[in-house]
Amino acid sequence: MIGYLKGTVSHLYNEHCLLDVQGVGYRVFVPASTRQKLATGAAVSLFTHLNVREDAMLLYGFLTADEYELFQHLITITGVGPKVALGILSAISPGEFRAAVGQKNAALLTRIPGIGKKTAERMILELKDKLGVADDFTPATVKAGAAAEVPQDARQEAVQALVALGYSQGEVGAVLQKVYADGLAAEELIKLALKEFARR
Repeated sequence: MIGYLKGTVSHLYNEHCLLDVQGVGYRVFVPASTRQKLATGAAVSLFTHLNVREDAMLLYGFLTADEYELFQHLITITGVGPKVALGILSAISPGEFRAAVGQKNAALLTRIPGIGKKTAERMILELKDKLGVADDFTPATVKAGAAAEVPQDARQEAVQALVALGYSQGEVGAVLQKVYADGLAAEELIKLALKEFARR
């Protein structure tokens, strides 16, 4: 299995990149949090997961071990495949996810596109012990640097609205991080994101 790749980003797309590793180009699907930090021509190291299906072999890549480990946990949940897990990591940081699980906050998790109430409750039940979170786990206990750069409520409202308009989760996550500024409400984020999409 391929667990790690180090190479140069040759091409960037909305939800994946092509990573040149000694002349071999690997197509690697990445969450928005990783995608926004990549640049064409840049050297990068990615933790990777190889998903083998009957009709394809797909690579998923992550800049941080934290995201990679959470992805591994997520895909063990019934109803959460690699694509859904990638969408979760595009919509919420590992720290926020742990906080939601520790607080048994299914309502927060259901704001993530593609996650229903039953799946949210299943994730909380099955991952609480695996993630090592306590019942009183709060955002204040999230380790430094793990909190998302966009307040969750505003971000989730914007994500849901933009995905409903036909944009992919990867596109939305990358654009929202680019246009965010302190104090912006969901409506303002959506307007700025639409302007950014129009420029492309």
